[in-house]
Amino acid sequence: MPFKIAVIGAGWYGCHISSSLASLGFKVMVFDRAQRPLHEASGNNQFRLHLGFHYARHQGTRQQSRDGFLRFIERYPTLSAPIEENIYAVPHGDSLIDFQTYKLIMASSGIDFVELKSSPHIHDVEGALSTSERVLLISRARNYFMERLGSALILDTPVTSIVQHQDHVEVEGIKFDYLIDASWGQVRTMPLDIFYEPTMLLYYEAKEKFPAITFVDGPLCSVYPTEDPSIFTLSSVPHTPLGSFSDAREARGALTSVTNDLIGQKRRLMEEQIAKNVPQFRDVFSFAGVQLSMKTKPVGRSDDRSCYVYQDNRIISVMSGKIDTVFFATERILSMLEAQNSQGAIPVENTIRGDIVTAGRVAEWQVK
Repeated sequence: MPFKIAVIGAGWYGCHISSSLASLGFKVMVFDRAQRPLHEASGNNQFRLHLGFHYARHQGTRQQSRDGFLRFIERYPTLSAPIEENIYAVPHGDSLIDFQTYKLIMASSGIDFVELKSSPHIHDVEGALSTSERVLLISRARNYFMERLGSALILDTPVTSIVQHQDHVEVEGIKFDYLIDASWGQVRTMPLDIFYEPTMLLYYEAKEKFPAITFVDGPLCSVYPTEDPSIFTLSSVPHTPLGSFSDAREARGALTSVTNDLIGQKRRLMEEQIAKNVPQFRDVFSFAGVQLSMKTKPVGRSDDRSCYVYQDNRIISVMSGKIDTVFFATERILSMLEAQNSQGAIPVENTIRGDIVTAGRVAEWQVK
Protein backbone atom coordinates (compact mmCIF):
# COMPACT_ATOMS: atom_id res chain seq x y z
CA MET A 1 0.00 0.00 0.00
CA PRO A 2 1.57 3.35 -1.03
CA PHE A 3 2.31 5.98 1.59
CA LYS A 4 0.05 8.99 1.91
CA ILE A 5 2.22 12.09 2.17
CA ALA A 6 1.41 15.73 2.94
CA VAL A 7 3.71 18.43 1.58
CA ILE A 8 3.67 22.00 2.88
CA GLY A 9 4.82 24.57 0.35
CA ALA A 10 4.15 24.70 -3.40
CA GLY A 11 7.47 26.26 -4.31
CA TRP A 12 10.11 24.60 -6.48
CA TYR A 13 11.01 22.11 -3.77
CA GLY A 14 7.47 21.24 -2.76
CA CYS A 15 6.28 20.87 -6.36
CA HIS A 16 9.27 18.84 -7.54
CA ILE A 17 9.28 16.54 -4.51
CA SER A 18 5.52 15.99 -4.81
CA SER A 19 5.73 15.34 -8.54
CA SER A 20 8.54 12.82 -8.06
CA LEU A 21 6.74 11.00 -5.23
CA ALA A 22 3.50 10.88 -7.24
CA SER A 23 5.40 9.32 -10.15
CA LEU A 24 6.53 6.56 -7.79
CA GLY A 25 2.98 5.79 -6.71
CA PHE A 26 2.78 7.78 -3.47
CA LYS A 27 -0.47 9.57 -2.67
CA VAL A 28 0.42 13.24 -2.28
CA MET A 29 -1.39 16.39 -1.11
CA VAL A 30 0.41 19.75 -1.42
CA PHE A 31 -0.74 22.58 0.86
CA ASP A 32 0.09 26.23 0.22
CA ARG A 33 -1.39 29.45 1.59
CA ALA A 34 -0.99 31.21 -1.77
CA GLN A 35 -3.45 31.00 -4.65
CA ARG A 36 -0.90 29.65 -7.12
CA PRO A 37 2.31 27.58 -7.02
CA LEU A 38 5.72 29.29 -7.07
CA HIS A 39 4.09 32.39 -5.60
CA GLU A 40 6.57 33.37 -2.90
CA ALA A 41 10.38 33.03 -2.84
CA SER A 42 10.38 30.38 -5.60
CA GLY A 43 8.71 32.78 -8.01
CA ASN A 44 10.19 36.00 -6.66
CA ASN A 45 13.95 35.98 -7.06
CA GLN A 46 16.49 36.68 -9.77
CA PHE A 47 15.32 33.70 -11.86
CA ARG A 48 18.85 32.37 -12.16
CA LEU A 49 19.50 28.66 -12.80
CA HIS A 50 22.79 28.38 -10.93
CA LEU A 51 25.91 26.53 -12.04
CA GLY A 52 27.92 27.48 -8.95
CA PHE A 53 29.66 30.72 -10.03
CA HIS A 54 27.82 32.66 -7.34
CA TYR A 55 29.38 30.68 -4.48
CA ALA A 56 33.16 30.93 -4.50
CA ARG A 57 33.19 30.67 -0.69
CA HIS A 58 31.22 27.44 -0.31
CA GLN A 59 32.31 24.24 -2.02
CA GLY A 60 29.19 22.24 -1.11
CA THR A 61 26.87 24.76 -2.72
CA ARG A 62 29.01 24.86 -5.88
CA GLN A 63 28.97 21.08 -6.20
CA GLN A 64 25.21 20.77 -5.63
CA SER A 65 24.52 23.57 -8.13
CA ARG A 66 26.87 22.17 -10.78
CA ASP A 67 25.39 18.68 -10.59
CA GLY A 68 21.81 19.89 -10.23
CA PHE A 69 22.08 22.25 -13.21
CA LEU A 70 22.55 19.40 -15.68
CA ARG A 71 19.85 17.28 -14.06
CA PHE A 72 17.42 20.21 -14.10
CA ILE A 73 17.85 20.75 -17.83
CA GLU A 74 17.37 17.03 -18.46
CA ARG A 75 14.27 16.73 -16.24
CA TYR A 76 12.69 20.09 -17.12
CA PRO A 77 13.99 20.99 -20.61
CA THR A 78 11.26 23.59 -21.25
CA LEU A 79 11.41 25.41 -17.89
CA SER A 80 14.61 27.41 -18.48
CA ALA A 81 16.23 29.20 -21.39
CA PRO A 82 19.82 30.04 -22.39
CA ILE A 83 21.16 33.57 -22.02
CA GLU A 84 23.08 34.75 -25.05
CA GLU A 85 25.67 36.69 -23.05
CA ASN A 86 26.15 35.92 -19.35
CA ILE A 87 29.11 37.56 -17.60
CA TYR A 88 30.66 37.09 -14.16
CA ALA A 89 33.22 39.78 -13.33
CA VAL A 90 35.58 40.53 -10.43
CA PRO A 91 35.75 44.31 -9.85
CA HIS A 92 38.92 46.10 -8.78
CA GLY A 93 39.10 46.70 -5.04
CA ASP A 94 35.60 45.62 -4.00
CA SER A 95 35.77 41.83 -4.26
CA LEU A 96 36.68 39.58 -1.32
CA ILE A 97 38.94 37.54 -3.62
CA ASP A 98 41.07 38.39 -6.64
CA PHE A 99 40.22 37.26 -10.16
CA GLN A 100 42.94 34.61 -10.43
CA THR A 101 41.78 32.99 -7.19
CA TYR A 102 38.16 33.13 -8.31
CA LYS A 103 39.02 31.57 -11.66
CA LEU A 104 41.05 28.82 -9.97
CA ILE A 105 38.17 27.97 -7.61
CA MET A 106 35.73 27.58 -10.49
CA ALA A 107 38.14 25.57 -12.64
CA SER A 108 38.93 23.19 -9.77
CA SER A 109 35.18 22.72 -9.19
CA GLY A 110 34.73 21.41 -12.73
CA ILE A 111 32.56 24.32 -13.84
CA ASP A 112 33.01 25.30 -17.49
CA PHE A 113 33.65 28.91 -18.50
CA VAL A 114 35.45 31.03 -21.08
CA GLU A 115 37.67 33.88 -19.92
CA LEU A 116 36.76 37.19 -21.55
CA LYS A 117 39.50 39.46 -22.82
CA SER A 118 37.22 42.48 -22.57
CA SER A 119 33.59 43.60 -22.67
CA PRO A 120 32.19 47.01 -23.63
CA HIS A 121 29.54 46.71 -20.92
CA ILE A 122 31.78 46.51 -17.84
CA HIS A 123 34.36 48.90 -16.40
CA ASP A 124 37.16 48.75 -13.81
CA VAL A 125 37.32 44.96 -13.38
CA GLU A 126 40.23 42.57 -12.80
CA GLY A 127 38.76 40.00 -15.16
CA ALA A 128 35.57 38.40 -16.39
CA LEU A 129 34.16 35.01 -17.38
CA SER A 130 31.52 34.04 -19.92
CA THR A 131 29.21 31.40 -18.43
CA SER A 132 26.27 29.25 -19.52
CA GLU A 133 23.93 29.80 -16.58
CA ARG A 134 20.30 30.02 -17.67
CA VAL A 135 17.13 31.93 -16.83
CA LEU A 136 14.12 30.22 -15.26
CA LEU A 137 10.76 30.50 -17.02
CA ILE A 138 8.49 30.95 -14.02
CA SER A 139 5.14 31.36 -15.81
CA ARG A 140 5.73 28.17 -17.77
CA ALA A 141 6.83 26.36 -14.59
CA ARG A 142 3.64 27.39 -12.76
CA ASN A 143 1.50 26.00 -15.56
CA TYR A 144 3.56 22.81 -15.69
CA PHE A 145 3.15 22.01 -12.01
CA MET A 146 -0.52 22.98 -11.94
CA GLU A 147 -1.17 20.47 -14.73
CA ARG A 148 1.19 17.86 -13.30
CA LEU A 149 -0.16 17.93 -9.74
CA GLY A 150 -3.78 18.79 -10.54
CA SER A 151 -6.14 18.13 -7.64
CA ALA A 152 -3.20 17.27 -5.37
CA LEU A 153 -2.55 21.03 -5.09
CA ILE A 154 -4.50 22.40 -2.12
CA LEU A 155 -4.01 26.15 -2.61
CA ASP A 156 -5.21 29.13 -0.58
CA THR A 157 -4.97 26.86 2.48
CA PRO A 158 -2.54 27.84 5.25
CA VAL A 159 -1.55 24.94 7.49
CA THR A 160 -2.42 25.70 11.11
CA SER A 161 -2.60 22.23 12.67
CA ILE A 162 0.11 19.55 12.72
CA VAL A 163 -0.10 16.66 15.19
CA GLN A 164 2.57 13.96 15.07
CA HIS A 165 1.89 10.42 16.33
CA GLN A 166 4.19 7.42 16.48
CA ASP A 167 2.88 5.85 13.26
CA HIS A 168 1.33 8.80 11.40
CA VAL A 169 0.93 12.58 11.35
CA GLU A 170 -2.25 14.65 11.12
CA VAL A 171 -2.28 17.79 8.99
CA GLU A 172 -5.41 19.92 9.24
CA GLY A 173 -7.14 16.88 10.76
CA ILE A 174 -6.23 14.60 7.82
CA LYS A 175 -4.17 11.47 8.52
CA PHE A 176 -0.93 11.01 6.58
CA ASP A 177 1.95 8.58 6.83
CA TYR A 178 4.48 11.40 6.50
CA LEU A 179 4.69 15.18 6.32
CA ILE A 180 7.32 16.99 4.25
CA ASP A 181 7.77 20.61 5.28
CA ALA A 182 9.09 22.56 2.29
CA SER A 183 8.00 25.95 3.64
CA TRP A 184 11.56 27.18 4.31
CA GLY A 185 11.00 27.01 8.06
CA GLN A 186 7.90 29.21 8.04
CA VAL A 187 5.52 26.54 9.41
CA ARG A 188 7.74 24.49 11.75
CA THR A 189 11.00 25.36 13.48
CA MET A 190 14.04 24.12 11.55
CA PRO A 191 16.73 22.08 13.36
CA LEU A 192 19.25 24.63 12.09
CA ASP A 193 20.19 28.19 13.03
CA ILE A 194 18.40 30.29 10.40
CA PHE A 195 17.21 33.83 9.85
CA TYR A 196 14.54 35.38 7.65
CA GLU A 197 15.51 38.06 5.18
CA PRO A 198 12.82 40.19 3.52
CA THR A 199 14.11 41.49 0.20
CA MET A 200 13.48 44.09 -2.48
CA LEU A 201 14.66 43.49 -6.03
CA LEU A 202 14.22 46.19 -8.64
CA TYR A 203 12.76 45.61 -12.11
CA TYR A 204 14.07 47.54 -15.13
CA GLU A 205 13.17 47.60 -18.80
CA ALA A 206 16.09 47.51 -21.23
CA LYS A 207 16.05 49.89 -24.19
CA GLU A 208 18.47 47.68 -26.11
CA LYS A 209 20.00 44.22 -26.04
CA PHE A 210 22.08 43.77 -22.88
CA PRO A 211 23.98 40.91 -21.18
CA ALA A 212 23.48 39.40 -17.76
CA ILE A 213 26.22 40.79 -15.50
CA THR A 214 27.11 39.51 -12.03
CA PHE A 215 29.91 40.97 -9.90
CA VAL A 216 31.65 38.63 -7.45
CA ASP A 217 32.58 37.91 -4.74
CA GLY A 218 31.14 39.68 -1.70
CA PRO A 219 28.87 42.73 -1.11
CA LEU A 220 28.33 43.39 -4.81
CA CYS A 221 25.47 43.54 -7.33
CA SER A 222 24.06 41.98 -10.49
CA VAL A 223 21.67 42.69 -13.33
CA TYR A 224 19.91 39.63 -14.75
CA PRO A 225 17.21 39.02 -17.38
CA THR A 226 13.81 37.45 -16.72
CA GLU A 227 11.57 35.26 -18.88
CA ASP A 228 10.79 38.50 -20.76
CA PRO A 229 14.16 39.31 -22.41
CA SER A 230 13.52 43.06 -22.13
CA ILE A 231 12.83 42.99 -18.37
CA PHE A 232 15.80 42.69 -15.97
CA THR A 233 16.22 42.51 -12.21
CA LEU A 234 18.78 44.53 -10.29
CA SER A 235 20.00 42.92 -7.07
CA SER A 236 22.50 44.12 -4.48
CA VAL A 237 23.99 42.15 -1.59
CA PRO A 238 24.02 45.17 0.80
CA HIS A 239 20.89 46.97 -0.45
CA THR A 240 18.39 44.26 -1.49
CA PRO A 241 17.80 42.98 2.09
CA LEU A 242 15.28 44.88 4.21
CA GLY A 243 16.58 43.45 7.46
CA SER A 244 17.39 40.22 9.26
CA PHE A 245 14.82 38.57 11.54
CA SER A 246 14.63 35.47 13.71
CA ASP A 247 10.83 35.41 13.38
CA ALA A 248 9.08 34.92 10.02
CA ARG A 249 6.09 37.06 11.02
CA GLU A 250 8.32 40.01 11.85
CA ALA A 251 10.08 39.57 8.50
CA ARG A 252 6.74 39.63 6.67
CA GLY A 253 5.89 42.77 8.60
CA ALA A 254 8.92 44.47 7.09
CA LEU A 255 7.54 43.71 3.62
CA THR A 256 4.11 45.16 4.39
CA SER A 257 5.70 48.38 5.69
CA VAL A 258 7.61 49.21 2.47
CA THR A 259 6.97 52.81 1.39
CA ASN A 260 7.60 54.79 -1.78
CA ASP A 261 10.32 56.69 0.08
CA LEU A 262 12.11 53.43 0.90
CA ILE A 263 11.80 52.28 -2.71
CA GLY A 264 13.33 55.56 -3.87
CA GLN A 265 16.16 55.26 -1.37
CA LYS A 266 16.96 51.68 -2.38
CA ARG A 267 16.80 52.58 -6.05
CA ARG A 268 19.34 55.40 -5.64
CA LEU A 269 21.75 53.20 -3.70
CA MET A 270 21.50 50.25 -6.07
CA GLU A 271 21.82 52.35 -9.22
CA GLU A 272 24.89 54.08 -7.79
CA GLN A 273 26.46 50.72 -7.00
CA ILE A 274 25.85 49.11 -10.41
CA ALA A 275 26.87 52.29 -12.29
CA LYS A 276 30.36 52.09 -10.80
CA ASN A 277 31.13 49.08 -13.00
CA VAL A 278 28.35 49.43 -15.60
CA PRO A 279 28.56 53.17 -16.41
CA GLN A 280 25.84 53.08 -19.09
CA PHE A 281 23.25 51.48 -16.78
CA ARG A 282 20.98 54.54 -16.44
CA ASP A 283 21.14 55.15 -20.20
CA VAL A 284 20.15 51.59 -21.09
CA PHE A 285 17.58 50.84 -18.38
CA SER A 286 14.40 52.52 -17.16
CA PHE A 287 12.94 51.71 -13.75
CA ALA A 288 9.78 49.57 -13.92
CA GLY A 289 8.94 48.58 -10.32
CA VAL A 290 9.90 46.32 -7.44
CA GLN A 291 9.75 42.69 -6.40
CA LEU A 292 9.17 41.95 -2.70
CA SER A 293 10.00 38.54 -1.29
CA MET A 294 11.51 36.74 1.69
CA LYS A 295 14.45 34.35 1.96
CA THR A 296 15.35 31.84 4.64
CA LYS A 297 19.11 31.56 5.19
CA PRO A 298 21.42 29.64 7.54
CA VAL A 299 23.37 31.71 10.04
CA GLY A 300 27.06 31.97 9.10
CA ARG A 301 29.56 33.77 6.89
CA SER A 302 30.50 30.90 4.58
CA ASP A 303 27.77 31.77 2.04
CA ASP A 304 26.26 28.29 2.48
CA ARG A 305 23.21 27.81 0.25
CA SER A 306 23.31 24.02 0.24
CA CYS A 307 20.18 21.90 0.60
CA TYR A 308 19.67 20.06 3.90
CA VAL A 309 17.03 17.48 4.84
CA TYR A 310 16.14 16.58 8.44
CA GLN A 311 13.83 13.90 9.86
CA ASP A 312 11.84 13.86 13.10
CA ASN A 313 10.05 10.50 12.94
CA ARG A 314 7.08 11.18 10.63
CA ILE A 315 8.01 14.77 9.78
CA ILE A 316 10.73 15.57 7.23
CA SER A 317 11.96 19.17 6.96
CA VAL A 318 13.72 20.54 3.89
CA MET A 319 16.08 23.49 4.13
CA SER A 320 15.98 24.49 0.50
CA GLY A 321 19.16 25.32 -1.35
CA LYS A 322 19.23 26.73 -4.88
CA ILE A 323 16.48 25.69 -7.28
CA ASP A 324 18.62 23.17 -9.16
CA THR A 325 19.32 21.16 -5.98
CA VAL A 326 15.74 19.87 -5.74
CA PHE A 327 17.05 16.47 -6.85
CA PHE A 328 19.28 16.15 -3.80
CA ALA A 329 16.31 16.77 -1.50
CA THR A 330 14.15 14.15 -3.23
CA GLU A 331 16.87 11.51 -3.03
CA ARG A 332 17.47 12.18 0.66
CA ILE A 333 13.74 11.90 1.39
CA LEU A 334 13.44 8.59 -0.45
CA SER A 335 16.50 7.29 1.39
CA MET A 336 14.94 8.23 4.73
CA LEU A 337 11.63 6.57 3.87
CA GLU A 338 13.39 3.40 2.78
CA ALA A 339 15.56 3.28 5.90
CA GLN A 340 12.60 3.73 8.25
CA ASN A 341 10.45 1.13 6.51
CA SER A 342 12.94 -1.56 5.54
CA GLN A 343 12.20 -4.94 7.10
CA GLY A 344 15.76 -5.67 8.06
CA ALA A 345 18.08 -8.34 6.73
CA ILE A 346 16.51 -11.46 5.23
CA PRO A 347 17.79 -14.51 7.16
CA VAL A 348 20.04 -16.65 4.95
CA GLU A 349 21.71 -19.92 5.88
CA ASN A 350 25.51 -19.82 5.99
CA THR A 351 26.75 -21.95 3.04
CA ILE A 352 30.47 -21.22 3.17
CA ARG A 353 31.41 -24.71 4.40
CA GLY A 354 29.61 -26.31 1.49
CA ASP A 355 31.55 -24.09 -0.93
CA ILE A 356 34.96 -25.22 0.30
CA VAL A 357 36.62 -27.68 -2.10
CA THR A 358 38.34 -30.22 0.11
CA ALA A 359 41.23 -32.41 -1.01
CA GLY A 360 38.89 -35.37 -1.47
CA ARG A 361 36.51 -33.37 -3.70
CA VAL A 362 38.98 -31.79 -6.15
CA ALA A 363 38.29 -34.38 -8.85
CA GLU A 364 34.55 -33.95 -8.38
CA TRP A 365 34.87 -30.15 -8.66
CA GLN A 366 36.97 -30.46 -11.86
CA VAL A 367 34.23 -32.51 -13.52
CA LYS A 368 31.72 -29.78 -12.80
